[in-house]
Amino acid sequence: MADLLWDDVKRFFDIDLMGSLPDVHVPNASVEDWQEVLDLVAEKGWKCQYSEGETVLPVPRAEYVLSRPAHTEYPELRVWPTADVLAIFRFCADDEIDFDVDLWELQGQDRLDVLCGFLREIGRRLRKPVLLAPEGAERHPVLGFDVEADRVVLLADPLDG
Repeated sequence: MADLLWDDVKRFFDIDLMGSLPDVHVPNASVEDWQEVLDLVAEKGWKCQYSEGETVLPVPRAEYVLSRPAHTEYPELRVWPTADVLAIFRFCADDEIDFDVDLWELQGQDRLDVLCGFLREIGRRLRKPVLLAPEGAERHPVLGFDVEADRVVLLADPLDG
């Protein structure tokens, strides 16, 4: 059974409401949590690409990425949980895992199921919530993986606003 039904949440996937790249984050993270995410990507066999600026490199250990000097090229990890859904991880801080998803790729129940599965895999691995919020509104998540419920749940009323 699906965590969420498209008809119940499609308003949260409206580009005008959410922005095209809503923010997804895991609060209260650590370098070890970042490494767990990198290990999960490898274990699941998800296609990925790590880059620093325009240079594509092998995926390094999390402690290396997060200890790089601030003036170096910006690192990111692109992960495709399926061929047509992309998540872009940004290594901004060691205490919060941040990534973006593209709402243009997340229209309909099948794509929603992919997103929920991806959030669930990360949340289960870390035993932490994984929260999705409108672009630039990280403090107001609309849905996310709930550790106790062991599934992705609504955190806001899709009829509000």
